[in-house]
Parts: sequence; C-alpha cells; structure tokens
Amino acid sequence: MKAGIVGLPNVGKSTLFNCLSNAKAQSANFPFCTIEPNVGVVNVPDPRLKKLEELVDPERVIPATVEIVDIAGLVKGASKGEGLGNQFLGNIRETDAIIHVLRCFENDNIVHVDGSVDPIRDKETIDIELQLKDLESIEKKLDKVKRAAKTGNKEAQKEESVLLKLKEGLESGISVRAIEVSEDDRETYVQPLQLITDKPVLYVCNVDEGSAVQGNALVEKVKENVANENAEVITLAVATEADIAELEDYEEREMFLQDMGLEEPGSSVLIRAAYKLLNQQTYFTAGKKEVRAWTVNIGATAPEAAGVIHTDFEKGFIRAEVIKYQDFLDYGSESKVREAGKLGVEGKNYIVKDGDVMHFLFNV
Repeated sequence: MKAGIVGLPNVGKSTLFNCLSNAKAQSANFPFCTIEPNVGVVNVPDPRLKKLEELVDPERVIPATVEIVDIAGLVKGASKGEGLGNQFLGNIRETDAIIHVLRCFENDNIVHVDGSVDPIRDKETIDIELQLKDLESIEKKLDKVKRAAKTGNKEAQKEESVLLKLKEGLESGISVRAIEVSEDDRETYVQPLQLITDKPVLYVCNVDEGSAVQGNALVEKVKENVANENAEVITLAVATEADIAELEDYEEREMFLQDMGLEEPGSSVLIRAAYKLLNQQTYFTAGKKEVRAWTVNIGATAPEAAGVIHTDFEKGFIRAEVIKYQDFLDYGSESKVREAGKLGVEGKNYIVKDGDVMHFLFNV
C-alpha cells in the first residue's frame, strides 16, 4: 500500500518528500530508507510503541510503515502526454491514495508555473487532467460493454449504466470518488478499472512558517473548496519542517517546534494521516525479543491479522489472545492483565481494533 505525492511544479512536493526522508532525525525509532530515488518507506510515528517499549524492555522495536512516492510534477495537457504527463499518470495509477500538495504561500523567489499563487486553480488543473485520463479509460471500456449490452446481456447492460453515470460525472468535472454509486456496483464495476480520481485524497496546504499553526486565507479557500469531498486538509510549513528534520539535536528540534507553537512535527501528523488514508490500522505484538507494530486493513479479522505475520498463522488459526492497549498500560504487563481477567480470547470472527496487543495460537 502506498500514497503518491502529487502537485504542480514548484509547490513543494520534493521538499516534502525530502522532509519525510529526514524523519529519522525526529527519533532513532523512526528511520527512513530509500527503495528507489523517488520511493521511500516511512515509519509511522506512534507514541504507543514507545510506551510498550518502556513496559516490556524488548531487544528490538519495529514500527509500522507507509510507502510514499514522489511523483513527477504535472502540467496542463498531461492527459495528452504533455510534459511528464505519461510518467506522472502511470506512477499515480500504481498508488493507492493521493497526497495532493497545494501552494498556499507567497514568495517572489519561487516562480509559480502559472505566474501567480492560486491553490484552487492549481487543484482544478490537476483534477481536470486526472478526470480526462479517467474519461479516456471509461470510454474505452464502454465501447466493449455496449456491444455486449446490445445482445441483451443483462450484466453488460447494468455495467453500461454504471459507466455512463461515471462518464456523465467526469464530463461535469466531478471526480469518480465523489460520484454516487452503490457499494456493490463500485466494487463490481468501478474498482477493477483502477481509476485515478477514485483514489482517496489528502490535501496538504504548503504555507510559510508564520501560517503553520493558524493557516491563512488561501488555506481557508482550499477547505471551502473541498468541503464536499470528505477529504482531510493538513496545513504544513514544508520548508520549515525540512529544516527541523535536519537538526541533529533533539532539544534544539523541540525548541524550534515550541517557537512555532507546534507539539510535534507536522510531518508526523502527515504520515499518520496517510496511513489512515490507506485504510490502515495497527495492532501490536509485545514480548522480550520484540515489540512490533503490524499493519492491517481497518475491518480485518483475527485470522487475517495473524496472516500478516505468517501465512501459516492464518491457515492454522485457532484463537487470538487480545489485550486492549489501555489495559496493558494500566496493568503494566501481560501477566498482570491475565491476573485481572482482562485478557480476551477471540475466535475467527473477531474484528481487530486499532491498538490491540495480540498473541495468536495456531496449528499447522
């Protein structure tokens, strides 16, 4: 599962990516490693992991991760191959969610590709290009489906009606994620198409240092513009965050953040938001050898969670022993949780909750 950073040229995408790449400076427990020049695996900052480490004192600690991709800047005409359009659209299609960076700061030293700062116009530029590419995909699919529908094929006729609804929405400037389609139809006909504008989106308003906490008028315009998209908007002073991430001294970083009025780096907030955007949650295993955060989809069952550790755990699943994170904190150890009768024994239908501390029993 990975999220792609998108935006026009010179809005702060690469600076943001570099900021995340320096996340290791925030804590020794949260390193960053590069897979390719434009792809990074970023560890998810989670204070719960630190608390469990203090209680268990394990040999090692392994956090959850999220994959971030820095995608080439897009320009008008990208859907027709202008600029790096084909590369951009190919890369974004391979991601599971979109982090859309919008420039919400004035700076005469940083040239805007369109000559002035207007995040709403910038957003629309990218939206239109992505919608045009999706429209192209739907029209190709429609050509095939229409032929089958004309023969009286009921399934093809139903698919045709869904595709026509998507086509109409896109032609009206509505992204696929905002077009009303039943869950069954979306799963059956829409998801297999891997449409770009069907991916969940998170908007990052890149501001100057003075606007890092309160935002500014441009940020408010973005919030108003995306109010009907059910999308989160994060305000981030990207250049300042990059400076903070490069500081080696922990106390110096803390002082910098306090001066800005921030409790933690905005990059940490962004990483957790991206994790959530990808429909991910965390459960923990906690023992003397290792305290580890494991990633599962929200709504995953206990056997599916076990399968993340090893496929044999899922195949031979018997039951799961579950401790609520707060109970682990309150009692201080697994043995004391057991003594207090707070350890739950769950079967195959148990839905994993974010923060569960789990132990699996299996037989292969």
